Amino acid sequence: MGQKTPLHENHVAAGGKIVDFAGWDMPLHYGSQLDEHHLVRRSAGMFDVSHMTVVDLTGDRVGDFLRHLLANDVAKLKDPGKALYSCMLDESGGVIDDLIVYFFTDTRYRMVVNAATRDKDLAWIEKQSAAFSVTVKERQDLAMIAIQGPEARARVGEVIDTAQREAIAALKPFFAHEAGDWLIARTGYTGEDGYEVMVPDAEAGAFWKALRSAGVAPCGLGARDTLRLEAGMNLYGTDMDESVGPLESGLGWTVTWDPEDRAFIGRAPIAAQKATGGLRRFVGLVLEGRGVLRNHLTVRLPDGSTGEITSGGFSPSLGVAIALARVPGNIGDSCEVEVRGKWLPARVVKAPFVRNGASCIDGIELK
Repeated sequence: MGQKTPLHENHVAAGGKIVDFAGWDMPLHYGSQLDEHHLVRRSAGMFDVSHMTVVDLTGDRVGDFLRHLLANDVAKLKDPGKALYSCMLDESGGVIDDLIVYFFTDTRYRMVVNAATRDKDLAWIEKQSAAFSVTVKERQDLAMIAIQGPEARARVGEVIDTAQREAIAALKPFFAHEAGDWLIARTGYTGEDGYEVMVPDAEAGAFWKALRSAGVAPCGLGARDTLRLEAGMNLYGTDMDESVGPLESGLGWTVTWDPEDRAFIGRAPIAAQKATGGLRRFVGLVLEGRGVLRNHLTVRLPDGSTGEITSGGFSPSLGVAIALARVPGNIGDSCEVEVRGKWLPARVVKAPFVRNGASCIDGIELK
């Protein structure tokens, strides 16, 4: 038996198919992964993401610490509640994890990291924080619920405390609002609008039930994965890890190079990669015919050089097979993928494939 979130009994009662995910008992789906996927694209669905690791960081030098720890620069965060997406690199420039960090004050930040990397992340953060006298506190008392879809914000507004409705309605993307022990953030992992809400464990069940009463249906990890793939969002351990850096993972945009004297961990090796050139590209693929694109399938360029699919699957929204792949930098607008011993043609595209309920791929409409 794995660890259970505060909402475990809610999932069982709703008929959730429970599977192991990074040591947690989590719902894969509640009957139809396909229906849950479309629900989020067309109206609103909610996910229990309480397995994610929430860490509060405090201290007089916490800003300096995070500027050293992360490839993106928290100095960009000026307004309370502003969030930043970043990679946390090791000394060789490999990705330890990707995460979101929230700014509250000059002495207080919050970080949310992946469940599967919890132990190594906390050990790394603790080790690096010692020189900065930063207090690292894991918030095991908090649950997290992601409500996503074009109707998500309106549905949350119906059930949230009336004193907070105006504040959360005014939130801009990648901002969060604190309300006591609650944090309501306009962030997500589906390519749709919505909130990720951190709530005390003891209050999570009531909030979940209120959302269900407001017409928000529960969705499982299966739909979360197809939604994030369509949205072109990386999955740690699949699209990147310690063996590869952000520049070859489609995450170069998350690296802040200026000022030049900010010596964040991993800067020197990825700067050398950038200067040397010859980097692999991280691209989107759309299969031209019938078939399914899976992780680790080989991609072949016209010159015979090869790459690999990192995330692949069927897109319920587009009705075609799609993938993210790491390939040689000279790739053009077409390639082939080896599927069950056959080389099938694929179109090279720029991710995302679907965002905000609309197709991002020329010539392909939503189903």
